[in-house]
Amino acid sequence: MRAEGPLVCARGLVKRFGALTAVDGIDFDVQRGEAFGFLGPNGAGKSSTMRMIGCVSPVSGGTLRILGLDPARDGPRIRARLGVVPQQDTLDTELTVRENIVIYGRYFGLSRRELRGRADRLLEFVQLSERANDRVEPLSGGMKRRLTIARALVNDPELLLLDEPTTGLDPQARHALWDRLFRLKQQGVTLVLTTHYMDEAEQLCDRLVIMDRGRIAEEGSPAELIRRLSTREVVELRFAGPSPRVDLALFDGRVARVEALPDRVLLYADDGDALVPLVHERLRPQSVLVRRSTLEDVFLRLTGRTLVD
Repeated sequence: MRAEGPLVCARGLVKRFGALTAVDGIDFDVQRGEAFGFLGPNGAGKSSTMRMIGCVSPVSGGTLRILGLDPARDGPRIRARLGVVPQQDTLDTELTVRENIVIYGRYFGLSRRELRGRADRLLEFVQLSERANDRVEPLSGGMKRRLTIARALVNDPELLLLDEPTTGLDPQARHALWDRLFRLKQQGVTLVLTTHYMDEAEQLCDRLVIMDRGRIAEEGSPAELIRRLSTREVVELRFAGPSPRVDLALFDGRVARVEALPDRVLLYADDGDALVPLVHERLRPQSVLVRRSTLEDVFLRLTGRTLVD
């Protein structure tokens, strides 16, 4: 029976490890069919939250309902309806690509006959059909991640959890994986993912929460958060020596805010190109880059830190 209302509902959710509070009283809902993200640096509490949603780590406080069920009481029933892509691949490298899917599917009580067809469809979906009978061990990192996703889909889950799905992959492999995840979203699969890559969150998430030190700093769609909490453009300045102190008054009201980072100075403005001549005249930087605002700029405004510390 499919759950009515949010697939995941958390209120005052807490996770403690002894004296350490990893998740500190957060509220969020995940709606059916959406891609929902937890964005934040390492140590923000993202993976601890995912492990509670995956029913492999008990809740320390607050309430959590997954598919309308209580993970403390209904853990096995919930896990049977989830797909999980952990942060580290847990594939059996001694088995073939196809065997990894078939044997995993047996844990869900699926017959070998049914799994043959499912394995074929899933390997085609993740573009690994030609490697079906190869052992896993020599596969590239990107191929292993795609196989892990195929394996997680074997039970036709209502909810797919992805913890840092592209960490450690090269740009080409990341984009290939994004394409598969985007196709799943188009097919109506509900995705919950954690990431510290702002471009990944912008590409995949309909809605996200920005986490820092176990708490939620902001929530919304990527475009909404950028529009509400940053400017349209950012001018990045780099200097040959130490960055100078930059005063807002230098720019005659055309800069909304200045962020001084160890290696560069950021000027937030709605028209970055119009600032460039003034910047060269008054600050003489070694290089100037005009770019659009990103979620990292939102995080920097909220916390005073970058996403990757």
